[in-house]
Amino acid sequence: MYRIKFVLTIIVVLVVIFIAASTIASVIFKRNVGQEVQILFSKVENKGEIVTEDDIEGLPGNVQRWLKYSGVIGREKIVSVRLKQRASMRLGEDNSWMPVEAEQYFTSEEPGFIWRANIKVAPLINIAGRDKYHAGEGNMLIKPLSLLTVADAKGKEIDQATLLRYLAETMWFPSAVLEEYITWEEIDEDHSKATMTYGDITASGIFTFNEEGEAIKFEAERYGEFNGVFSLETWSIPVSNYKEFEGIRIPTKGEVTWKLADGDFNWFNFEVVEIEYNRAIPY
Repeated sequence: MYRIKFVLTIIVVLVVIFIAASTIASVIFKRNVGQEVQILFSKVENKGEIVTEDDIEGLPGNVQRWLKYSGVIGREKIVSVRLKQRASMRLGEDNSWMPVEAEQYFTSEEPGFIWRANIKVAPLINIAGRDKYHAGEGNMLIKPLSLLTVADAKGKEIDQATLLRYLAETMWFPSAVLEEYITWEEIDEDHSKATMTYGDITASGIFTFNEEGEAIKFEAERYGEFNGVFSLETWSIPVSNYKEFEGIRIPTKGEVTWKLADGDFNWFNFEVVEIEYNRAIPY
């Protein structure tokens, strides 16, 4: 009986130490990401510029229709964004879906974002993730239990991938597509190609629009890592469920799918549940 009590006591102590270490690591991880957000936002300056009809003149007709539908005309140019997501993700076709809670921060005059996520793998077990695009460079950081770094990806492929992620996610702050680093080419009535050039990277993606003026899909050839090797693959994000936040209509639901040679792999589904524009960050 004494041995059983001793063993149980040891187990309880270890569990408490484990939880305490993970909690402290999570606080430190969040603080470090908060410092990165401060740096990202350090050059943000809201000059109160108003988006006008003249600003969209010369753009493809479907892009003009989208910007008018989104409600950016007559409103302040969006220079900073904070949003919250609920999502689910999986690492492979045979893997279980894992719930995700995330916050994301964007700047538009100097394009950048920081995405901080808590991925729940199992009770008491989580993965802390941070995706970043800043000064033309990308970085993906992954820490199980917020403790050990298992991925700290950098390089030209990550730069291209995060630039395209930024371009796709301008659907949440549409006035950003008026910045000089993005150019447009109309393909047909429902599609236009957006090309973004920043730093040493240039990449393009296709936006699809419906008759109402909603952007309903973004698709691009994006670098991804598959079996330890980077390759250019088709990256597709259909979006839906438009809602209005602070006068701006944006899609709130989407599915992220890689279209691979051996079949489509839908690995991330999200919902935007909260968004703020041109506000001070809470750090």
